Amino acid sequence: MRKILALAGSLLFLLIAPGTVAGYGPWAISHWQVQPAFLGFEATRGLGVVLIVFGIIPIVESFARFALKGLGTPAPVLPTRHLVVSGFYSRVRNPMYVGVVSAIAGQALWFADGRLFAYAAAVWLFMHLFVVAYEEPRLHVAFGAEYDAFRARVPRWLPRVRPWAA
Repeated sequence: MRKILALAGSLLFLLIAPGTVAGYGPWAISHWQVQPAFLGFEATRGLGVVLIVFGIIPIVESFARFALKGLGTPAPVLPTRHLVVSGFYSRVRNPMYVGVVSAIAGQALWFADGRLFAYAAAVWLFMHLFVVAYEEPRLHVAFGAEYDAFRARVPRWLPRVRPWAA
């Protein structure tokens, strides 16, 4: 029963948080209107698609992993019971945030809208401040040495080439 509730809560939070930030936010800025490609290079649109897909995959996988392995949600009001250090978390500490910024940057390339790059930078800065000021201290209190070992071996933003094994 706990897994079902965690999955439902994670799905709801997925729609609310990343759905708003990586979906509604870019739409509100660009209205998803395709402009002429940056510097006339249509290939930038292909790179945009790659960034969108490679952004969505870790977001969805991480939300599912929080529910199934962590027995909770990414929402601070319904946190996991267990520290999640597998899947994309074995490569980077914040795969959901990296995925959101990647999806926004991909839309910037697809729609050729520089305002979306500025939005992606602002979103990343907000997330960085949130991680440093709130998430990391809270995870240290909740999981102690287990989180400290994870934090010492897995980078915050740039993924490891080889996954870390706890």
